[in-house]
Amino acid sequence: MNDAHPIRSRRPGLLVGALIIAGVVLTAIGAIGGHLQHDAPGRSTEPRREFTANNPPADLPTALTTGQHLHWSRCTSPPTAGTGYDCATMKPPLDYQKPDGKTIDVALIRRKATGPNARRIGSLVLNFGGPGVSGVIGLPELLNQYKPLLDRYDLVSFDPRGVGATIPVRCGKTADDTGYDGADACAEHSGALLPYIGTSHTARDLDLMRYLLGDERLYYFGVSYGTELGAVYAHLYPSHVGRLVLEASVDPTENLDEEQVSQVKAVQAAFDRFAAHCAARIRHCPTGDGPEEAARRMARLADRLEKKPAPAGGGGSLDARALAYAVSDYLDLGTDGWSPLAKALTALIDHNDGRPLSKGADDIGSADRAATPRDSSRAARTAITCADSSLRPGFEHLDRDGARVKAASPVFGAAWSTGVYLCYDWPFDGERATPQVNADDAAPVLVVGGTGDPTTPYPGARHMARALGDGVGVLLTAEEEGHGTYPQNRCVTETVDQYLRTGRTPAPGTVCRGSMS
Repeated sequence: MNDAHPIRSRRPGLLVGALIIAGVVLTAIGAIGGHLQHDAPGRSTEPRREFTANNPPADLPTALTTGQHLHWSRCTSPPTAGTGYDCATMKPPLDYQKPDGKTIDVALIRRKATGPNARRIGSLVLNFGGPGVSGVIGLPELLNQYKPLLDRYDLVSFDPRGVGATIPVRCGKTADDTGYDGADACAEHSGALLPYIGTSHTARDLDLMRYLLGDERLYYFGVSYGTELGAVYAHLYPSHVGRLVLEASVDPTENLDEEQVSQVKAVQAAFDRFAAHCAARIRHCPTGDGPEEAARRMARLADRLEKKPAPAGGGGSLDARALAYAVSDYLDLGTDGWSPLAKALTALIDHNDGRPLSKGADDIGSADRAATPRDSSRAARTAITCADSSLRPGFEHLDRDGARVKAASPVFGAAWSTGVYLCYDWPFDGERATPQVNADDAAPVLVVGGTGDPTTPYPGARHMARALGDGVGVLLTAEEEGHGTYPQNRCVTETVDQYLRTGRTPAPGTVCRGSMS
């Protein structure tokens, strides 16, 4: 759950392979007390009116609700949070079963609304996916996607449990090591935290956050894995649901193993569409005359890279598994990624140059789609995923599942198949096979799915809308390639923005035409 990696990394192989190759780490982000004295240039000069909520989360001590206040000050980190961003720290209990016990610090970031008080609705809380993605880093990097909403909302994001400055999970060789050295290292360095970092715990943090931000109901925009977080919140607090957007929705009806098979089929289908386009429209297409020839060429290329990886710049190399992940990153970009992907594959096939493929998705702007900021942590992703999933199959079952994933895609199956081993030796039990998301009597929740999404396949959005409950889940379909459709698709953007500004949902069966129309 970023990267120019897919946001919900139930792309299993990405969790166990690509993040090692990427070598990306989360930096701890400080959040200081105090009050911001000056707004950013261009904002309303009208004195700001703060909102106050009167419905604190039940069963929490008053010291954490009415007795707690968010003290916002200028952010000192990350460097991308320049003028106009405030940071603060929220204190929820580590264990909601022991609300009077130990507390933790949750790092928050905010961009204040620019519109007048009379037009402000509240705070829109953003989760950019993962799991394992820092919202404190993400908001400054992705602000342009959501800027039109600043006239009505403060934009707020945060580091979920296990991530960044919020009780970060450590799974390296030492307690200070941000790398990943296996489940035993996680237990040794972060064992006291691991039972408390799953999605249901973060959803409870969201309700305390809602109250401290001054909103009677939660306004929320979750992308990819963030749709699971939003849906779990709706299940836990249906009466506190305000306006929730679940974009590029995951499938709440599939367990982790089923999800891997669905995803690898979806990314293969996206590659086949790319290969057909390449054959018809791109001169000297590197994948040949169509999907079947493309699969054969990719198999030969993978075999070559398995024997001798290609140089990828910066001292790195590109092997067969990294090839699969890199290609899928381009596919996440939709049709915008097709021409650059063809060029990158040509460089690799003809000149043994892995640099364009390894870094190209970032360079051509993956942050403009549903890809997340380049800050994901394999330790956090693994820990949150395994805290959520109760699947702990034995080796015989694992080998069978791995073979099933591998058989589902000639291009991506081998890389994805390693993900079935993700949680088999995890030192703690997971919560459930699938998340609870039914939210009867909640206000309508807008679920957005793209028919060509290679990372969160479209059937998941249909299942999410249905699972939320009759009259709650409202499905908006976009006929688009790529992972995520907001703000790339104008129809989706207008529909989502109208819902967030007015609460009006689209008519049942609404379809936004796009690159697949």
